[in-house]
Amino acid sequence: MGEISITKLLVVAALIVLVFGTKKLRTLGGDLGSAIKGFKKAMNDDETSVKKNADDDVPAEKLSHKE
Repeated sequence: MGEISITKLLVVAALIVLVFGTKKLRTLGGDLGSAIKGFKKAMNDDETSVKKNADDDVPAEKLSHKE
């Protein structure tokens, strides 16, 4: 098998460009970038809603055991 060298990576990249074309790769990259941005935004929105709900909660009253 051997190691993965720069020349092997360049050959694979050239084959990918030949098979898919630069326009499809550019579109794929843009779609992937927007998906990642959307995922990060959803994660941030979820964290802020959790923090907001935690701030709105009323602390529980302390109960003491009476004998």
